[in-house]
Amino acid sequence: MPDARLPLLADSPAARALEDGFPGLRFEASLERDFRDSHDAAARPRVRFALALAFCTVLGFLLLDHVLLDRPWRVPQDLLRNGLQLLLVTVAFALATPRPRGRLFHAVIQWVAAAFGICMVAAIVQAGDPQLQALAVSRLLLATFFFYFMLGMGFFAAVRCNAVVLAVLAGGAWVTAMPAEAAIHGLALLVCANLFAGAGCYWLEHANRLAFLERRLLAQVASRDGLTGLLNRAAFDAEMRRVWDQSVRECSSVTVIMLDLDHFKAFNDRYGHQAGDATLRAVAGVLRQIARRPLDIVARYGGEELVVILPGSDQAHAENTARALVQAVAALGIPHDASPTRGCVTASVGSATVEAVREPSHETAIRLADRAMYLAKEQGRDRHVVLDRSLNIVDFAGQPRSADSPPAAA
Repeated sequence: MPDARLPLLADSPAARALEDGFPGLRFEASLERDFRDSHDAAARPRVRFALALAFCTVLGFLLLDHVLLDRPWRVPQDLLRNGLQLLLVTVAFALATPRPRGRLFHAVIQWVAAAFGICMVAAIVQAGDPQLQALAVSRLLLATFFFYFMLGMGFFAAVRCNAVVLAVLAGGAWVTAMPAEAAIHGLALLVCANLFAGAGCYWLEHANRLAFLERRLLAQVASRDGLTGLLNRAAFDAEMRRVWDQSVRECSSVTVIMLDLDHFKAFNDRYGHQAGDATLRAVAGVLRQIARRPLDIVARYGGEELVVILPGSDQAHAENTARALVQAVAALGIPHDASPTRGCVTASVGSATVEAVREPSHETAIRLADRAMYLAKEQGRDRHVVLDRSLNIVDFAGQPRSADSPPAAA
């Protein structure tokens, strides 16, 4: 008895990423896109709040310097620098809208943050007074941690942003002949801040990615049938509704194929339920091999009934798939001495293709496919029947029939 035990979720991108690890903080393309979307959706409110705090902080330091501490204005340097910082924070806040602008936000926020940091570097190199330079460096340290943890940037984006600021500080200190002691002290502090904050940012993103993978796998496990590894009935219903709604929008067709193993109760009585479980797993593997287009969906409908959804499929493709399923199940060669149909396990397959926009709901397609499957049983089992909306059927030999015609010989 072949055992086609399916490794539950072992071939999913999330499972592979969890097994292989992700030291480079990168998943394969589709999984990476899903992680970014999920992370952005969760982080966007926090980013907007952080940017609002940043705006208030810039204003606060502006008042602290020129009102409370009574430092003289240096026009136009102070006005331009502080005005530019407020403008940059405002632009970042506008980009961090609840609407999905993830790519634009991530592309721009790095340069906005780097420009903000450069403004702070300008304050350091132009301060002149070592005490004022030390104060400006301490504020730049705050900005460094802010860039790593508060803007929703990934680790590598935050490193690039802070590396630009660090390079500008080094170049500015050299060009302006900044006192060596102050320059070395400021650069050393900034390097240490990047090391500490960078390490924390790396492990925070790693933890976020790990939690994302675990949540995804948990959701996948909840949607899978524990025996076959296919989608369970609840997940099938949800996917069917989703596919149907999309097909209505696109004015495309949907094919539903129902498969039922012939005389399966007799098989369990003869060989035992463990053999029955192994057979179901083997047949599930057959379905996954045949319905392998990216959008095809395979599920366990209940008991020994399995179901396939073929979005955008025409009737010719549906018939070819149904025929291939019948032939592949028989080709497994699983002995079934208790079957009056054939000496091996066989399947009755029913298929229905409908245009979603012309039907009231997806239940029409399921009902037609179920009826086609029972017509296949009535016609002798070990065959497929394709049923269209006008109730015309095609038996295993490809001969057109009416649903009211007498059954074909077994």
